[in-house]
Amino acid sequence: MAAHAQWQIQNSNTTADLRGIDNVGGGVAWASGTNGTVLRTEDGGYVWQTCAIPPGAEKLDFRGIQAFDANTAIVMSSGKGDLSRLYKTADGCQSWKLVFTNPDKDGFWDAVRFEDKNHGMILGDPVNGRFVLLASFDGGLHWTRSDAPTLAAQSPDEGAFAASNSSLHIYGFPALDFVTGGPPGALVYSSDYPDKNQTGDDNCDSHGVASRVQCFKAQIDYEVAKVPLPAPTSTSGGFAIAGDWLHSPQASVVVGGDYTKPNESSGTAAYVDFHFGGGWKPATTPPHGYRSAVAYDISSKSWITVGPNGTDISTDDGKNWRALRPDPARHEAPDADRNWNALSLPFVVGPRGRIGKLNPAALAR
Repeated sequence: MAAHAQWQIQNSNTTADLRGIDNVGGGVAWASGTNGTVLRTEDGGYVWQTCAIPPGAEKLDFRGIQAFDANTAIVMSSGKGDLSRLYKTADGCQSWKLVFTNPDKDGFWDAVRFEDKNHGMILGDPVNGRFVLLASFDGGLHWTRSDAPTLAAQSPDEGAFAASNSSLHIYGFPALDFVTGGPPGALVYSSDYPDKNQTGDDNCDSHGVASRVQCFKAQIDYEVAKVPLPAPTSTSGGFAIAGDWLHSPQASVVVGGDYTKPNESSGTAAYVDFHFGGGWKPATTPPHGYRSAVAYDISSKSWITVGPNGTDISTDDGKNWRALRPDPARHEAPDADRNWNALSLPFVVGPRGRIGKLNPAALAR
């Protein structure tokens, strides 16, 4: 079988470190990174447009981006205190509006996710011993913080990783999972709905915005589960969580490891097989090193995970992983399969302005 380039390297016209990527579909995708960098394509990556830098964002690190169409997107910077910000554009990134700034001087935002143009969430590291979880019901203009006591960190040194905007996963707003790391080890926090909220509804999908806000703010609890990843350190844990219950209903996957040991393969992935029950299990054959992002490819029914030293694929819902292809083809650069940070299939982004687009032929055995 002929070798196929797994990632078709694209020209981003930037040297920024890219960690945000969101594929809208129909050829539209947005990317973000250091030095206030935001990029946009409308033709499937053939041309990446350099967007206007949001006001005051020249030194910000945009770790997350969520796009809604070719004109509308929200970008999130990560940093201590007011260095964590949200900007929004509605005119194809010609101009930006600052819509929200982290109010906690000791806070740090890790991920932003939207289910649709109105409903979104922000995950932040613990402030006063409790993870910050914020919800918006109006497209990011206003935010409400959860008061749930079950968001208490398990250790003073526990936190989430802002490596790929993938530590938070929404699967039916405000239902969510997020994954953490640090000395307590890798943990997954999952929303646990009350039987009835104060309005008599079965969950937060009630008729008035006020009741939904109140349900999120005070009535949703969070269960914590241990994930069997590497020996806990301040640089290790779960970096990304994903699930596709519509197309792969029996599994969710966590990837991670220790980012200071990128070639260490032990404990770099775990999965939950809901079809057979039980908790998180370590991958039988793990990815070939630390991994910072994971996503499900519907067309090939495969999970794909990326990191500094390569790309791995699983066709059995996270139980076993193999290198997407062990070595680059002769016509490819030696690093064609590696140096990646974040995924939004078919796109992948990495340091020094690296953008790749998945070649579907590379998924064939």
